[in-house]
Amino acid sequence: ILPIGTPAMRCMLTLFISLLILSGCQQSSEPPPEARAPIPWVKTVELKDAGPTAQRFSGTLRGRHEVPQAFQIAGRIQHRYIDAGQRVEKGDLLFKLDTRDLVATAEGAAADLKRAEAALAITTNELQRQQQLVGRQFVSEQTLQRLELAEREARSQVQTASARNQQAQNALGYAELKAAHAGVVTEVIVEPGQVVGVGQTLAVLAEDQSLEVEVFLPEGSNPPRRGYVPLPTGEQLAVSLREIAGAADPASRSWRARYSLEGPYPSSLTLGSVVSVRLAQKQTAPSHRVPLGALDERGQTPQIWLVSDGTVTPLAVEVIDLGEEYAKIKVDIKAGTPIVALGTHLLTPGMAVRELVQ
Repeated sequence: ILPIGTPAMRCMLTLFISLLILSGCQQSSEPPPEARAPIPWVKTVELKDAGPTAQRFSGTLRGRHEVPQAFQIAGRIQHRYIDAGQRVEKGDLLFKLDTRDLVATAEGAAADLKRAEAALAITTNELQRQQQLVGRQFVSEQTLQRLELAEREARSQVQTASARNQQAQNALGYAELKAAHAGVVTEVIVEPGQVVGVGQTLAVLAEDQSLEVEVFLPEGSNPPRRGYVPLPTGEQLAVSLREIAGAADPASRSWRARYSLEGPYPSSLTLGSVVSVRLAQKQTAPSHRVPLGALDERGQTPQIWLVSDGTVTPLAVEVIDLGEEYAKIKVDIKAGTPIVALGTHLLTPGMAVRELVQ
């Protein structure tokens, strides 16, 4: 045993301490197997083909027949019996004109008719009396012919007066404007006291038994033939294209289209309300349906994560439509490929995972 204070002993102690420090560093650089992070589990789903794309549009519920209401005669409006949004039945009174002039005209026409009928009666009696005298040769044939012509003229006067009297009575009846069919008053334009002309629009009455959705489509798009209106109850009300405008709107450059609703209609659908319309577009490229949780927005473009041989790889996609639970994407990949359904924000390229198939 060497003394501690000798140079040889001090050299051995220094070497021993260095070995201890080196062995300690090597042990701390390699964590024990139980300290390593386990390979995470990820829930996966298979890509599924999606059906045709249904584009969303905002539409307005309109009546199939929207008839402007107007008088057949001119006059001053005395009463208005309707308001906008009011429902009316067939035969309900809508407007009434001031009838004082009409009543005077009708009374004058009736008096003219009575005077013409009295003149005809006198002429007819005189003709019958002269016919008896001609048989006895008391008057000439020329006199009888003159009386026959007078009787024809009097009869014509009666017919003319009768027609004028009927016209005056009709005008008196036209002073009351009644609903030709049941419906909802969508617009009222005039007020009592206003003088209106023949055919001037007073209100618009829409028939609510045949509803349509008015949609404005972007220029250059091919109008879909069919679609549906989603209801708050979760049901879908089918619609079909009835007509498309012959020219684009000069201001918005959009095309007005009318889609007929296939009844029966729920009470929640009222004229003038705005509804969401889904119109099925023709499938031009393959698309897939994925859960919303499968989309990763961390990159410059949306992406999904493919699972292959225990590792994940990101793949950029184009989002076509977003629903409440699923998204429709366009990507060049086969259906049935497994992708990560949840937790994509925790993944990194090449990360090892274990699949938990949904």
